[in-house]
Amino acid sequence: MRLLGLALLALFGFGITPSAQAQTYPAKGLQIIVPYAPGGVTDVLARALGQRLSESFGQQVVILNKPGANSQLGTEMAAKSPGDGYTLLVTSDTTFTANPYLYSKLKYEMGDFVPVSGLGISPQALVVHPSVPASNVNELVDYATKNPDKIFYGTFGSGSSGHLNILNLQKRTGATFTPVHYSGASPAITDLLGGHIKMMIVSIGLIAGPWETGALKVLAFGSEQRLGKHPNVPTLAEGLPSFEAASWYGLFTPKGTPPEIVEKLSAETQRIFNDPAFQQQFLAPSYTYSIASNPKDFAERIRIDTERWREIIRDAKVTAE
Repeated sequence: MRLLGLALLALFGFGITPSAQAQTYPAKGLQIIVPYAPGGVTDVLARALGQRLSESFGQQVVILNKPGANSQLGTEMAAKSPGDGYTLLVTSDTTFTANPYLYSKLKYEMGDFVPVSGLGISPQALVVHPSVPASNVNELVDYATKNPDKIFYGTFGSGSSGHLNILNLQKRTGATFTPVHYSGASPAITDLLGGHIKMMIVSIGLIAGPWETGALKVLAFGSEQRLGKHPNVPTLAEGLPSFEAASWYGLFTPKGTPPEIVEKLSAETQRIFNDPAFQQQFLAPSYTYSIASNPKDFAERIRIDTERWREIIRDAKVTAE
């Protein structure tokens, strides 16, 4: 009987089945790695999620910012972490949909992670300096076509969403714009306000203030449909079908994490991000909207966006070494 008992313990992992493991999870504190500097949308969402998970699970959740190399450093760190559900990654879309095609060498890949849930999506605005003689996208394209050397646009880094979305705009319209790459969105917006550059595609929340005072002109939003807060602003998709300009953010865990734990994390994340009070406090101020979803639907979003950016990056021959 004693030998039989030992055999059963060995067979079932000393009595801890996967279901029991999920039931007791988390038994200690969690760490969320954010591969960007503090203060950005990715960091804000991670901290808001961490706070609510801590309240739900009764465990401390620590946020670790590990910026560098367009999110590569923090993502690599997360990829090397154990797949036990205690180290998580919150990052933006470019980490997995664009970086693999912008860099010849990456020390991580999508296969190193399990998608848990989408978090939020931030539609971007096509915004121009008031000196640009255009009040809509068609007029902008017409002006740029006739004056190919006059529209300089700012990006927040080669290969950033603000860069790739304008490359997509060029591809869809045939117009030509000249990029000026900055180390971040803030210095680019400063130069846009000063008229040193003429155009950007950037998160709505970052230019809402200058736009409302008339210091900048918004020609269109990159959202799927018109925003209730600004019903008179058209979407890019109205003139360019299916054109979406936005950055999304998501939650991942290293590969090997038990499915039961992934499902538990996903369900709790969906509950948190679909709570109206949470949305009002943490999402609305930055024009971010919940895309919380189950792992399967989130993985499909990643797949579709990966195919889109791969084609655009390849055709434009963009690199970010």
